[in-house]
Amino acid sequence: MSCDQEDFFKEYIKMMVNIFVLNLLICISLAFWIVSMTASTYYVGTLRPISPWRWLFSILIPLMIATQGLKKKSLDHSGALGGLVVGFILTVANYSFFTSLFVFFVTSSKLTKWKKDRKKQIDSEYKEGGQRNWVQVFCNGGVPTELAILYMIENGPGEIPVDFSKQYTASWMCLSLLGALACSAGDTWASEIGSVMSRSEPRLITTWEKVPVGTNGAITLVGLLSSLLGGMAVGAAYFITQLVFVSDLEISAPQWPLIVFGAAAGLLGSIVDSYLGATMQYSGFDQNIGMVVNHETKDSKHISGKPILDNNAVNLFSSIIIALVLPGTAWYFWPRG
Repeated sequence: MSCDQEDFFKEYIKMMVNIFVLNLLICISLAFWIVSMTASTYYVGTLRPISPWRWLFSILIPLMIATQGLKKKSLDHSGALGGLVVGFILTVANYSFFTSLFVFFVTSSKLTKWKKDRKKQIDSEYKEGGQRNWVQVFCNGGVPTELAILYMIENGPGEIPVDFSKQYTASWMCLSLLGALACSAGDTWASEIGSVMSRSEPRLITTWEKVPVGTNGAITLVGLLSSLLGGMAVGAAYFITQLVFVSDLEISAPQWPLIVFGAAAGLLGSIVDSYLGATMQYSGFDQNIGMVVNHETKDSKHISGKPILDNNAVNLFSSIIIALVLPGTAWYFWPRG
């Protein structure tokens, strides 16, 4: 088999896999819709059927985004499939969940590729295009996905105003999901912007000593401000979607705090991530390549941390912590309607 034939065969296989996945998702979507209609017919309660348009939107839009991410090398094949599942669940649950996820994914992908030549010089594990695999998708999207499922069990699919006095549990889940996504966005913005834009040397969050760029747990003022803006962008996306799709906002609690708490989650998430990275993630300076490495080598000099967690695990634990902390804080300060 010639090289051209082999390349054609590989592309053909990829195309057939994509077609198979699409058909499988459509069949699953149709099955869920039938179950939804049947349950709403025979179940005595408040369960409402999900419209076929919502199902269709929840399939097609995440599919288009995952395909585009695959083409632009923001995702590999496993990451695209994982993102498709995460996107489908969040979209069918609540459009505000979808737009928050969308803003996080798009901005993070753009920032990862921004000033890539500079990042190649300071990041020993930099990937061309910043390709994310299924593990990274799970660590950033796993907590929101679980919360979206719990939200549907509690409230059913659809958009609701965040109002702790009327719908405490559902509002708690909404803020928890927002916190997880804003935390991931804040950490990504801090890493991608702070590492190339800060004019001052980063300092380790635990000892405040100056450390090389790329050290896990190192922070800069630019990075902290970027994390605040990253979380704010996610919160703003959630807030705008609420204005568009929620009909009874005039009799509910104000929704503008979503932006404030999104920003707070981004900043706090970045700080938590930095602390975990400084203590539980190995950082060493490799004299041979002149970069910070995340694993011990024969030429590396230890800077900070123990080899307990990797970057993906740190991201996962950070999002869990923020998802647990933010709703309680928001409930205490949220203005009552």
